[in-house]
Amino acid sequence: MKKKIIVIVGPTAVGKTALSIQLAQKFNGEIISGDSMQIYEHLNIGTAKATLAERAMAKHYLVDCIPITQPYTVSDFQKQARASIDQIIAAGKVPIIVGGTGLYIEALLYDFSLGGTNDKDVAYRQQLEKEAAENDVLYLWEQLKAIDPLAAEKIHPNNQKRVIRALEVYHTTGQPFSAYQTAVEKPEPLYDAYLIGLETERPTLYARINERVLLMMKQGLLEEAKWLYEQQIPTSQAAQGIGYKELFSYIEGTQSLESCIEKIQQHSRQYAKRQLTWFKNRMTIPWWDLVMTEEIYPTLEQEVAQFLQNK
Repeated sequence: MKKKIIVIVGPTAVGKTALSIQLAQKFNGEIISGDSMQIYEHLNIGTAKATLAERAMAKHYLVDCIPITQPYTVSDFQKQARASIDQIIAAGKVPIIVGGTGLYIEALLYDFSLGGTNDKDVAYRQQLEKEAAENDVLYLWEQLKAIDPLAAEKIHPNNQKRVIRALEVYHTTGQPFSAYQTAVEKPEPLYDAYLIGLETERPTLYARINERVLLMMKQGLLEEAKWLYEQQIPTSQAAQGIGYKELFSYIEGTQSLESCIEKIQQHSRQYAKRQLTWFKNRMTIPWWDLVMTEEIYPTLEQEVAQFLQNK
């Protein structure tokens, strides 16, 4: 029998954290973060981590677990999340994975890889990494967009490792990364997963994103960005997160605070759109709008209960 898990996905600012805590309290669950930025220590506000009070309501895994100087890969997440699932189940509790990083979620649910040794070129990859270090974050992404717009649509410009991977596959195989991925047969799921997708109407979602950015500023996002800037690691994965890199221009005195805030809001909205595109194109998920229709929550809770009871 496959192990039962609950997986909550969706765009930023749609209520994933709140729902995960509700379900964890109701069904004796523990939460595994499926977010590529919440793993970093110190970065609390800009990554929208569950607060200490929220984490006291349900145990969390893969939050605040690595220093900001350390890179973190999909493979790292895959191994650690699966180990966390085993640990939670061994304790007699229900694993609840919550996050918006689509590649992480897919890598967890399926034992898939991006290909064999014939699609790798270490020298070319190192060349791309050098180009990325010498140019802005959009430099390589624009190259990818020119040769494979479908892949570029699904890969955030900040995800440098993924952008480089897509360019490497095209360089070595001659196939667009998007077509290459489709050609790789997806294996059977490793878990008996109950998938919950959260979304809401686009204008409502965008308004929530804009409001959350303003709330983050009141909570001290600028001070958090200043601290990160002072660490002098501009090309690190942590420093490329939305909400931080935009404020670096203000810290350097090249842009106004208002324009930087507007960029954070814009980039967050664009990221939310990409998140939805990823999940809807690559996974079959039932979608729920708990923002506009809170009254459907009891139905969702009932379905989760039935899922957990079925052997």
